[in-house]
Amino acid sequence: MAASDLVDLSGLLDDAKCFAFLRQRRWPEGVRCPGCGSSAVIRDGRDDIQLHRQRYRCKACAGRFDDLTGTVLASRHQPLGVWVLCLYFMGLNLANRQIAGELGLSPSDVQAMTEQLRRGLVAKAPDVALDGKVEVDAVYVVAGHKGQPAAVAKRGDWDDAAGWRARRDAARRRRTSRPSSA
Repeated sequence: MAASDLVDLSGLLDDAKCFAFLRQRRWPEGVRCPGCGSSAVIRDGRDDIQLHRQRYRCKACAGRFDDLTGTVLASRHQPLGVWVLCLYFMGLNLANRQIAGELGLSPSDVQAMTEQLRRGLVAKAPDVALDGKVEVDAVYVVAGHKGQPAAVAKRGDWDDAAGWRARRDAARRRRTSRPSSA
């Protein structure tokens, strides 16, 4: 990891610095409209509740957006600094209850936050493409034979495949046939 990739966490506790960092990481070549991708964007005021959250208007498509539009943090009621700290604590592998205690939030709020952050991280992860040779070992599934290890051992025997089919068919007949009520 390069030194330029490291983040000064103490600086991100301030909302103004946090939003400035977000803008710099999201739009390194300048603000672009998430709707049409145009760079013809003008500032259009600030958010009423989060004062450091900049609003924008696109000259090309006349769309309106802000710093968080199109991110997992859009339409969330917690301040951006709380989200950043939550993500940091997730990186330290703290449990949700520990994160809730550190941030002074309820465990259910932290559960929702961590789920949202994980969904956002998974959505940004590149698709995995397998390439080259793949080796596979034999796998024996032991489901459905609780307390019957002999049935499991017989099922793994390839020489007895015809006998297995006969036992399967007999079991199906027993399940589907009904005793007469006469």
